[in-house]
Amino acid sequence: MPDSHVEETTIELLRHGEPVGGSRFRGQVDDPLSEHGWQQMRAAVDGDHHWQHVITSPLQRCHAFADWLAGEHSIPFSVEARFAEVGFGDWEGCTRAELEQRSPGQVARFYADPVAHRPPGAEPLDEFIARVTGGFEQLLTDLAGQSVLVIAHAGVIRAILAHVLCMQPAAMYRINVANAGITRLRTDHLRGFNFEAHGQV
Repeated sequence: MPDSHVEETTIELLRHGEPVGGSRFRGQVDDPLSEHGWQQMRAAVDGDHHWQHVITSPLQRCHAFADWLAGEHSIPFSVEARFAEVGFGDWEGCTRAELEQRSPGQVARFYADPVAHRPPGAEPLDEFIARVTGGFEQLLTDLAGQSVLVIAHAGVIRAILAHVLCMQPAAMYRINVANAGITRLRTDHLRGFNFEAHGQV
């Protein structure tokens, strides 16, 4: 819970743009942004460079843009390893169509209950949420009172929202997180957090 004596902190969560290879369960497969993905990211931040710090996932579909943005506008930036995407185990790098060919219905079962129907070898959801939450809490401590941009993944953004909104892990995948969409949170002395906007592109 944010300390009432600490200045409010604004956190904007920006999902990476489209990677090379299009939509798939990429997890920790380290594909770069496509040219379209770069265009999406540049459009998302066009004319808006108010952040005092940029934090990025170490995966290059986030890191490369964070490096460019921070250099272009002289914003301090850092890498947070705990903001890497969830590991999808045997599903890493696969499209939904490929997975459905292997075992019809498995993707629907996963979305209906991502706790009970994890992909084989996938990172346990509670462990993923715990590591992301650890990185988020560190951000709140280290950058209290600042305006912070976090460039990360759909799963990371869902995990942060699950933590902030006290959601059950099984409900996480009901949140749609668009490529290059922005979610805004602010620490609030009365409510802990104020969820101000989601999905802006």
